[in-house]
Amino acid sequence: MFDLVSLIKTAGYLGLFGIVFAESGLFVGFFLPGDSLLFTAGILAAQGFLNIWILVFLVFLGAVLGDNFGYGFGRKVGPMIFKREDSIIFHKQNLERAKAFYEKYGKKTIILARFLPGVRTFAPILAGVGQMHYRTFVSYNVIGGLIWGMGMPFLGYFLGSTIPNIDRYLLPIIIFIIVISVVPTLRHILKDPEDRRRIKAGIKKLFKRK
Repeated sequence: MFDLVSLIKTAGYLGLFGIVFAESGLFVGFFLPGDSLLFTAGILAAQGFLNIWILVFLVFLGAVLGDNFGYGFGRKVGPMIFKREDSIIFHKQNLERAKAFYEKYGKKTIILARFLPGVRTFAPILAGVGQMHYRTFVSYNVIGGLIWGMGMPFLGYFLGSTIPNIDRYLLPIIIFIIVISVVPTLRHILKDPEDRRRIKAGIKKLFKRK
């Protein structure tokens, strides 16, 4: 769990840029709270803690550059990435799910994945692995960066400017955003019989320990 308000105030513009960059193209970024973070940053901008134009520019830049880094990494490493063993920052299951999503939606994945935690981190890497034409990747990358990287902060800014004392409702709003973000990913996971089996096995182990 993250105290998003404290995190944003402590991290500042450069910290937000780094978080968005990491979540957009580094393995370590898959657990970062992208959607709720940007929305909360927009609300804080409405309250005067941040400048909304500097915020959206840096978030957009971090999203686009992060995806480009992920693409370059995937293009260089290629299929070897699928042979890596699980570690603290790398989970092959996340990569496999992103691969299935990528195979289903193709180029549009670069845009759609922006709104899917986990998939968002691995989609540009897979575009590189799949040798997607770079100009095509950049086009979809910029569009996705604009919609997500600027849209989420502006949404928070708009609501923060129009709803009095919105910070009182910040926690339920963040929970709602997290649920909306996670549901598509969970739905995708639960469709896979192997994933359902692993989830059931994990639940059984948890109850046995108790």
